[in-house]
Amino acid sequence: MADFMIAPSILAADFAKIGEECANVLASGTDMIHFDVMDNHYVPNLTIGPLVCEALRQYGITAPIDVHLMVSPVDRIVGDFAAAGASYITFHPEASEHIDRTLQLIKSEGCQAGLVFNPATPLSYLDYVMDKIDMVLLMSVNPGFGGQSFIPSALDKLKQVREMIDAAGRDIRLEIDGGVKVENIGEIAAAGADTFVSGSGIFGKGDANDPHRYDTIVGQMREKLAAAC
Repeated sequence: MADFMIAPSILAADFAKIGEECANVLASGTDMIHFDVMDNHYVPNLTIGPLVCEALRQYGITAPIDVHLMVSPVDRIVGDFAAAGASYITFHPEASEHIDRTLQLIKSEGCQAGLVFNPATPLSYLDYVMDKIDMVLLMSVNPGFGGQSFIPSALDKLKQVREMIDAAGRDIRLEIDGGVKVENIGEIAAAGADTFVSGSGIFGKGDANDPHRYDTIVGQMREKLAAAC
Protein backbone atom coordinates (compact mmCIF):
# COMPACT_ATOMS: atom_id res chain seq x y z
CA MET A 1 0.00 0.00 0.00
CA ALA A 2 1.95 3.00 -1.26
CA ASP A 3 -0.71 5.70 -1.26
CA PHE A 4 0.13 6.97 2.20
CA MET A 5 -1.17 10.37 3.31
CA ILE A 6 0.10 12.40 6.26
CA ALA A 7 -2.46 14.73 7.81
CA PRO A 8 -1.04 17.22 10.34
CA SER A 9 -3.57 18.08 13.05
CA ILE A 10 -3.75 21.83 13.54
CA LEU A 11 -4.87 21.27 17.12
CA ALA A 12 -1.12 21.29 17.90
CA ALA A 13 -0.23 24.24 15.64
CA ASP A 14 0.51 27.83 16.65
CA PHE A 15 -2.95 29.38 16.40
CA ALA A 16 -1.51 32.87 16.16
CA LYS A 17 0.05 31.80 12.83
CA ILE A 18 -2.41 29.14 11.70
CA GLY A 19 -2.34 29.93 7.96
CA GLU A 20 1.44 30.10 7.90
CA GLU A 21 1.72 26.90 9.92
CA CYS A 22 -0.52 25.02 7.48
CA ALA A 23 1.34 26.36 4.45
CA ASN A 24 4.72 25.39 5.93
CA VAL A 25 3.72 21.88 6.93
CA LEU A 26 2.18 21.22 3.51
CA ALA A 27 5.31 22.53 1.81
CA SER A 28 7.27 20.01 3.86
CA GLY A 29 5.50 17.15 2.09
CA THR A 30 2.30 16.44 3.99
CA ASP A 31 -0.94 15.81 2.12
CA MET A 32 -3.92 17.28 3.93
CA ILE A 33 -4.87 19.34 6.97
CA HIS A 34 -6.67 17.58 9.81
CA PHE A 35 -9.20 19.83 11.49
CA ASP A 36 -10.34 18.85 14.99
CA VAL A 37 -13.76 20.23 15.97
CA MET A 38 -14.67 19.82 19.66
CA ASP A 39 -17.84 21.16 21.28
CA ASN A 40 -17.30 20.77 25.05
CA HIS A 41 -20.33 18.48 24.93
CA TYR A 42 -19.49 15.28 23.07
CA VAL A 43 -15.88 15.71 24.23
CA PRO A 44 -14.54 17.77 27.18
CA ASN A 45 -12.84 20.49 25.18
CA LEU A 46 -13.73 23.41 22.89
CA THR A 47 -11.74 24.14 19.76
CA ILE A 48 -12.52 25.68 16.37
CA GLY A 49 -15.40 26.07 13.94
CA PRO A 50 -16.16 26.65 10.26
CA LEU A 51 -14.91 30.25 10.26
CA VAL A 52 -11.35 28.99 10.81
CA CYS A 53 -11.77 26.47 7.99
CA GLU A 54 -13.00 29.25 5.72
CA ALA A 55 -10.08 31.46 6.79
CA LEU A 56 -7.59 28.78 5.77
CA ARG A 57 -9.15 28.58 2.32
CA GLN A 58 -9.03 32.35 2.02
CA TYR A 59 -5.40 32.31 3.13
CA GLY A 60 -4.65 30.08 0.14
CA ILE A 61 -4.69 26.53 1.49
CA THR A 62 -5.77 24.34 -1.43
CA ALA A 63 -4.93 20.90 0.03
CA PRO A 64 -7.78 18.71 1.29
CA ILE A 65 -9.14 19.72 4.69
CA ASP A 66 -10.13 16.71 6.75
CA VAL A 67 -12.78 17.84 9.25
CA HIS A 68 -13.23 15.54 12.25
CA LEU A 69 -16.46 16.44 14.05
CA MET A 70 -16.33 15.63 17.76
CA VAL A 71 -19.71 17.25 18.26
CA SER A 72 -23.24 16.17 19.08
CA PRO A 73 -25.54 16.46 17.27
CA VAL A 74 -23.66 16.63 13.98
CA ASP A 75 -26.21 17.38 11.26
CA ARG A 76 -26.71 21.07 12.00
CA ILE A 77 -23.06 21.96 11.38
CA VAL A 78 -22.31 19.79 8.33
CA GLY A 79 -23.50 22.37 5.82
CA ASP A 80 -21.46 25.12 7.49
CA PHE A 81 -18.24 23.16 7.13
CA ALA A 82 -19.03 22.14 3.57
CA ALA A 83 -19.58 25.80 2.67
CA ALA A 84 -16.36 26.71 4.50
CA GLY A 85 -14.29 24.41 2.27
CA ALA A 86 -14.14 21.01 3.97
CA SER A 87 -13.07 18.08 1.78
CA TYR A 88 -13.75 15.19 4.18
CA ILE A 89 -16.24 15.31 7.03
CA THR A 90 -16.10 12.50 9.57
CA PHE A 91 -18.23 12.01 12.67
CA HIS A 92 -18.76 9.61 15.56
CA PRO A 93 -21.72 7.22 15.17
CA GLU A 94 -22.70 7.80 18.82
CA ALA A 95 -23.17 11.50 18.02
CA SER A 96 -25.76 10.98 15.28
CA GLU A 97 -29.39 9.99 15.73
CA HIS A 98 -29.45 8.58 12.19
CA ILE A 99 -26.04 7.56 10.86
CA ASP A 100 -27.20 6.77 7.34
CA ARG A 101 -28.97 10.14 7.08
CA THR A 102 -25.88 12.03 8.29
CA LEU A 103 -23.69 10.26 5.75
CA GLN A 104 -26.16 11.14 3.00
CA LEU A 105 -26.21 14.75 4.19
CA ILE A 106 -22.42 15.03 3.99
CA LYS A 107 -22.43 13.56 0.50
CA SER A 108 -25.22 15.85 -0.63
CA GLU A 109 -23.07 18.83 0.42
CA GLY A 110 -20.33 17.66 -1.94
CA CYS A 111 -17.92 16.32 0.69
CA GLN A 112 -16.48 12.87 1.25
CA ALA A 113 -17.93 11.17 4.32
CA GLY A 114 -16.55 8.98 7.06
CA LEU A 115 -17.15 7.39 10.44
CA VAL A 116 -14.91 7.74 13.50
CA PHE A 117 -14.44 5.00 16.07
CA ASN A 118 -13.25 5.62 19.61
CA PRO A 119 -11.02 2.96 21.20
CA ALA A 120 -14.02 1.15 22.75
CA THR A 121 -16.57 1.77 19.97
CA PRO A 122 -17.56 -1.45 18.16
CA LEU A 123 -16.95 -1.75 14.44
CA SER A 124 -20.41 -3.23 13.82
CA TYR A 125 -21.70 0.14 12.58
CA LEU A 126 -19.67 -0.47 9.43
CA ASP A 127 -21.74 -3.52 8.51
CA TYR A 128 -24.51 -1.30 7.18
CA VAL A 129 -22.73 1.65 5.59
CA MET A 130 -19.62 0.43 3.77
CA ASP A 131 -21.21 1.51 0.49
CA LYS A 132 -21.67 5.08 1.77
CA ILE A 133 -18.31 5.97 3.30
CA ASP A 134 -15.02 7.24 1.90
CA MET A 135 -13.02 7.07 5.12
CA VAL A 136 -12.83 5.17 8.40
CA LEU A 137 -11.02 7.03 11.17
CA LEU A 138 -9.83 5.02 14.15
CA MET A 139 -8.99 6.90 17.32
CA SER A 140 -5.87 5.55 19.00
CA VAL A 141 -6.53 7.83 21.98
CA ASN A 142 -9.73 8.89 23.67
CA PRO A 143 -10.91 12.06 21.92
CA GLY A 144 -10.89 15.48 23.50
CA PHE A 145 -7.25 16.41 24.00
CA GLY A 146 -4.06 16.45 21.96
CA GLY A 147 -0.69 15.08 23.02
CA GLN A 148 -1.94 11.71 24.33
CA SER A 149 -0.06 8.41 24.01
CA PHE A 150 -0.98 5.81 21.38
CA ILE A 151 -3.23 2.99 22.67
CA PRO A 152 -1.62 -0.26 21.40
CA SER A 153 -4.92 -2.15 20.98
CA ALA A 154 -5.66 0.20 18.07
CA LEU A 155 -3.28 -1.90 15.97
CA ASP A 156 -5.56 -4.95 16.18
CA LYS A 157 -8.55 -2.79 15.36
CA LEU A 158 -6.71 -1.39 12.33
CA LYS A 159 -6.10 -4.91 11.05
CA GLN A 160 -9.79 -5.74 11.43
CA VAL A 161 -10.91 -2.67 9.49
CA ARG A 162 -8.30 -3.25 6.79
CA GLU A 163 -9.73 -6.74 6.28
CA MET A 164 -13.26 -5.31 6.08
CA ILE A 165 -12.27 -2.67 3.52
CA ASP A 166 -10.35 -5.16 1.40
CA ALA A 167 -13.24 -7.64 1.51
CA ALA A 168 -15.65 -4.91 0.42
CA GLY A 169 -13.40 -4.00 -2.50
CA ARG A 170 -14.15 -0.32 -2.06
CA ASP A 171 -11.93 2.77 -2.22
CA ILE A 172 -12.07 3.72 1.47
CA ARG A 173 -9.25 5.44 3.28
CA LEU A 174 -8.22 4.04 6.68
CA GLU A 175 -7.08 6.85 8.96
CA ILE A 176 -5.52 6.73 12.42
CA ASP A 177 -5.50 9.59 14.93
CA GLY A 178 -3.77 9.80 18.29
CA GLY A 179 -0.17 9.50 19.40
CA VAL A 180 1.19 9.02 15.86
CA LYS A 181 4.88 9.90 15.63
CA VAL A 182 8.07 8.90 13.81
CA GLU A 183 8.74 6.08 16.27
CA ASN A 184 5.48 4.20 15.61
CA ILE A 185 4.20 5.29 12.19
CA GLY A 186 5.82 2.33 10.44
CA GLU A 187 4.14 -0.18 12.74
CA ILE A 188 0.83 1.59 12.30
CA ALA A 189 1.19 1.44 8.51
CA ALA A 190 2.02 -2.25 8.68
CA ALA A 191 -1.26 -2.82 10.55
CA GLY A 192 -3.22 -1.38 7.62
CA ALA A 193 -3.52 2.39 7.97
CA ASP A 194 -2.96 4.57 4.90
CA THR A 195 -3.72 8.01 6.38
CA PHE A 196 -1.93 9.31 9.46
CA VAL A 197 -3.04 12.19 11.66
CA SER A 198 -0.24 13.67 13.74
CA GLY A 199 -0.41 16.82 15.83
CA SER A 200 2.31 17.15 18.45
CA GLY A 201 4.31 14.57 16.49
CA ILE A 202 4.83 17.23 13.80
CA PHE A 203 3.92 20.74 14.91
CA GLY A 204 6.25 22.61 17.22
CA LYS A 205 9.38 20.91 15.91
CA GLY A 206 12.43 22.98 14.96
CA ASP A 207 13.03 26.73 14.87
CA ALA A 208 9.75 28.68 14.88
CA ASN A 209 11.29 31.24 12.50
CA ASP A 210 12.35 28.64 9.91
CA PRO A 211 9.68 28.00 7.21
CA HIS A 212 11.37 24.65 6.49
CA ARG A 213 11.35 23.47 10.11
CA TYR A 214 8.98 20.60 9.37
CA ASP A 215 11.04 19.15 6.52
CA THR A 216 13.08 16.89 8.79
CA ILE A 217 10.24 15.37 10.83
CA VAL A 218 8.03 14.80 7.77
CA GLY A 219 10.98 13.31 5.89
CA GLN A 220 11.59 10.88 8.74
CA MET A 221 7.94 9.84 8.67
CA ARG A 222 8.15 9.25 4.91
CA GLU A 223 11.22 7.06 5.40
CA LYS A 224 9.39 4.93 7.98
CA LEU A 225 6.38 4.59 5.68
CA ALA A 226 8.55 3.60 2.72
CA ALA A 227 10.14 0.89 4.85
CA ALA A 228 6.70 -0.37 5.86
CA CYS A 229 5.54 -0.99 2.27
